Amino acid sequence: MLDIKAIAERDRSSVLHPFTQLKEYATGAIGDPTIVAGGKGIRIEDAQGRSYIDGFAGLYCVNIGYGRAEVAEAIARQAYQLAYYHTYAAHTTEELATLSDRLVRMAPGKPSKVFFGLSGSDANETQAKLVWYYNNLRGQPQKKKIISRERGYHGCSVISGSMTGMSFYHDHMDLPFPGILRTGVPHYYWGAETGETEEAFSRRRAAELEELILREGPETIGAFIAEPVLGTGGITPPPAGYWQEIQAVLRRHDILLIADEVICGFGRTGADFGSALYEIEPDLVTVAKGLTSGYMPLSGAIVGDKVYTVLEEAAHRVGPFSHGYTYSGHPISAAAANAVLDIVEKERLAERAKVVGSHFQKRLNQRFAQLEIVGEVRGVGLLGAVEFVADRQTKRRFDPQLKVGARISKAARDRGLIVRAMPHGDILGFAPPLIVSEADIDELVELAYQATKQVMDELAKPKT
Repeated sequence: MLDIKAIAERDRSSVLHPFTQLKEYATGAIGDPTIVAGGKGIRIEDAQGRSYIDGFAGLYCVNIGYGRAEVAEAIARQAYQLAYYHTYAAHTTEELATLSDRLVRMAPGKPSKVFFGLSGSDANETQAKLVWYYNNLRGQPQKKKIISRERGYHGCSVISGSMTGMSFYHDHMDLPFPGILRTGVPHYYWGAETGETEEAFSRRRAAELEELILREGPETIGAFIAEPVLGTGGITPPPAGYWQEIQAVLRRHDILLIADEVICGFGRTGADFGSALYEIEPDLVTVAKGLTSGYMPLSGAIVGDKVYTVLEEAAHRVGPFSHGYTYSGHPISAAAANAVLDIVEKERLAERAKVVGSHFQKRLNQRFAQLEIVGEVRGVGLLGAVEFVADRQTKRRFDPQLKVGARISKAARDRGLIVRAMPHGDILGFAPPLIVSEADIDELVELAYQATKQVMDELAKPKT
C-alpha cells in the first residue's frame, strides 16, 4: 500500500518540476502532486485508484499504449545481456545497428546516418551543430543562421529553446541566442486576410520567408526548422500548398530543411511521418517520443545524404566527428525502440491512426463546431484541437484572466479525461495513443464536450 502523504511530502521537498508554479507547489496552494501508479492501454491510474483516459498519450509519446509486456521484456533482455556500453570510436551493439538501419530505410528524404541522443531537445541541438559543421566544412562559414517559426516547438535546451517560437520558453532565461530568426506561423484561421484562400495565404507566408532571407542575406542562412504539423504551438495542420511553397524558397537559396518529426513521426498523422503526408523532402530529420513510445528515453538526428557526404569527405582533413553524449545509442533504449517499432509495424498503427483519426476528426467537428464559443476545430490523424473564442463572428478572444482553456481541461480531468490546455490561446489539445478505438474516441470526445458545456454554463452566469 502506497503511503500517498509521505510520497507527496518527499516530492514537494525535493523535486524541481517542469512547468509548475514553484511557490504555489512548495506551499501546497495547488494541492498535492498526482502520483501516477500504473497504466494499461489508453488509461493511467493514480495512487488513489482513480482511472483516467490519457487523451494526450503522456506528452504525445505513448503511441502503443501503456503496459506493453513485449517492450518491458525487450528492455529486460538487453539489461541482462548488456546494460550499457558507449558508441564512441566505432563501438556498437546489435540492437543499435538494427535500429539505425531500420530508421535509415523508413525515414523521409534521402537519409544516410542516425545520431542518437535522449530527447527531442538534444536532437535539435545536434541538428544545429550539424548545420554549422556542414557549412564550415564546405567553405561557407557565414551560412549559420537558422530560421524557425512563431509558435514552433523544438525543445527547451539552449539552442533548441531558442528555436522554439514561444516567448515563455525564453523569459528570464537569456534566450533566444543570436543567430535564430523567426518567420510567421502558418495558421490560416488567425493569419489569413479577408477573402484570402489557403493557397494564397501559403504563398504569402512563403513570400515573407523569402523577404526575410533576402534581408538577412541568403549567404548567412543555414537552415529552416519546422514541424510538419505545428504541435505545442496549437496543434495546427499546414494550410493547402504551404509546404510546396516553402520548399521552393529554401531550394532557391541553398538552405537546409530540418523536419522536426518528434510529434508527427511513427504514425500520429496517419502516415509513417508527417513529411510523407505533406510531401516534404527534408535534409535532416529529428525523431523522439514515438520512437520508443516513451518507454525509454531516446532521440535521433537523422542525417541526409546531402549533409553526410560533406562530413565524410572532409574527415581526412578535420579528423573525427567531435560530437557525442555518454548515452548516445544506449543499448537498452535501442532495444525498446526496436520492440516498439515492431508493434507499430505489426499492428499497422499509422494506418490505424488514419482510419480511427478520420472518425476522431468527424466526432470533434460534430460535437464542437457549432458551439458558440468554438472558433475552430482542427487536426489530422490522431492530433486534434478545439480553439475557443468569446465571439465567433469577430474572432474576439476571451480575456486571458478567465483561463477558459485551462478550466475546460480541468473539468475534463475531473471527469476522468486528460487533455491539454495549449499555450497561446484558449485551446484544448488531443493526442491519444494510436491504439485508441472508435468507441474510445466517442467516450473521449463526449467527456471533453461535457467539460466544455460546464465551463460555458459558468461563463454565462451573471457576476455577483
